[in-house]
Amino acid sequence: MEDFYTIQGEGFHQGRAAYFIRLAGCEVRCVWCDVKDSWNANDHPKVSIESIVAKAKASGTEICVVTGGEPTMHNLEALTQALKSAGLKTNLETSGAYPITGTWDWICFSPKKFKHPHPSVAQQANELKVVVFHKTDFAWAEEFAQQVNATCKLYLQPEWSKEEDVLPQLIAYVKANPKWQISLQVHKYMNIP
Repeated sequence: MEDFYTIQGEGFHQGRAAYFIRLAGCEVRCVWCDVKDSWNANDHPKVSIESIVAKAKASGTEICVVTGGEPTMHNLEALTQALKSAGLKTNLETSGAYPITGTWDWICFSPKKFKHPHPSVAQQANELKVVVFHKTDFAWAEEFAQQVNATCKLYLQPEWSKEEDVLPQLIAYVKANPKWQISLQVHKYMNIP
């Protein structure tokens, strides 16, 4: 769908320069999605892996974030192999709706209620990031916190349009459950993609 150089605004790598590769296609279709134009893969032209890797390498960063849509709808072996051959680190952002393909340095698993995650994904995650839209999402988060590996970082993130209402709940929850951290979408505060 698009690729661009920016600052990672969420989760463990927040604040670091990163080259984003946003793949089109998504069957998860969260009602609060902020990139709904990514849902239909046919709306976007195909771009060669070589072109994407060349732009990522030219950016000067070492981190490439593959996101979507839902990137795991696609076989990511060739893309990750080309990125790694160019000396770049591969980070994945996924809802976990499909099995993961490719070779990854970091996997951010962000399960969504709209399409239940594939059972193979949780144990592969380096980071669990649960978007909190409603108070029932805390129980949803705890369900997946029990499935990830012991070294996985745990983040709760307020859904952007409800941040004013949800953030106080997150603060109270993290204070009562300090295994969690809060992730904010700081790129939106900085007005960058």
